[in-house]
Amino acid sequence: MPRQARLDAPGVLHHVIARGIERGVVFRDDADREDFVRRLAQAAGSGAIVVYAWALLPNHFHLLVRSGKAPLSRVMRSLLTGYAGRFNRRHRRVGHLFQNRYKSVVCEDEPYFMELVRYLHLNPLRAGIVKDLGQLDRYAYAGHSALVGRLVRPRQDTAEVLGRFGGRMGRARERYRMFVQEGIRQGRRPDLMGGGLVRSMGGWKAVSEIRRGREAYSADERVLGSSRFVERLLKEAEETEPRVRPTVGLATLGRRIARKMGLTWEALSGRGRSREQSRARSVLAYVWVRHLGGSGRELSRALGVSPQAVSLAARRAEEEGIPDRGDLERWCRA
Repeated sequence: MPRQARLDAPGVLHHVIARGIERGVVFRDDADREDFVRRLAQAAGSGAIVVYAWALLPNHFHLLVRSGKAPLSRVMRSLLTGYAGRFNRRHRRVGHLFQNRYKSVVCEDEPYFMELVRYLHLNPLRAGIVKDLGQLDRYAYAGHSALVGRLVRPRQDTAEVLGRFGGRMGRARERYRMFVQEGIRQGRRPDLMGGGLVRSMGGWKAVSEIRRGREAYSADERVLGSSRFVERLLKEAEETEPRVRPTVGLATLGRRIARKMGLTWEALSGRGRSREQSRARSVLAYVWVRHLGGSGRELSRALGVSPQAVSLAARRAEEEGIPDRGDLERWCRA
């Protein structure tokens, strides 16, 4: 399935999940976990995000955060890149640490906020890292321990969560803990993983009967909420998405890049899969989508590939550090 743009705006609630590449371990010891928690606290302290719930497991993590001053994508890029760099240096490894892309689900506050707080904080128990709720109370690498008062996490917004259980701190903590305990028997909750209209309409069969026009997007897996919330959020995203007009046409840009790499535009947009063609397409994808803000779908149609392939190609070029600034300026001249 082609990747879609992330949904984000200041004040939006997100459930974020990032997994190790090939299900690999991303937290080997407490030093790794402490480094991640410190970086997460720095992001919260800067006002970039508000952190409500979080849990670290050996090969992945969960966060429940609200967007603040910075786009979530920028916050996560800084968090994951900084953590992965130190992890690699510390453990003398090379290469990617996390799976290609973290997952973020925009969530409707009601009725999902507290359900997600509970679900996220029960992850260490479901995974067998702790054996019971008593051990979870003391587990340092999930936000639950701060909510029950066992650890102090100044950058975690415990007041927002506990405030929903009463005005007196002690009583609120007791009620919160009882709420978490009641959730243990629920087990895994696939209903908390996105696809708003699927949930509100009664499943994919019901959705398929109304998939016409804009309603086709209401089952969006980037969203957890009612159908009305999904529609409103996607409409706002469309209205606020910046419309960028590239300074040079796609075909002209393609010919310039192809010429630089000893190819023709026909070869670049054809079905061949040589190393030179793949590299040229990666450069074109990076320049057109990332640098000029052009449409990935337009490029995917021109190259006869999926939008996902365009996104992956642009990332390859970015990681390889190509092209150089001089070429960029020449290629993008109107």
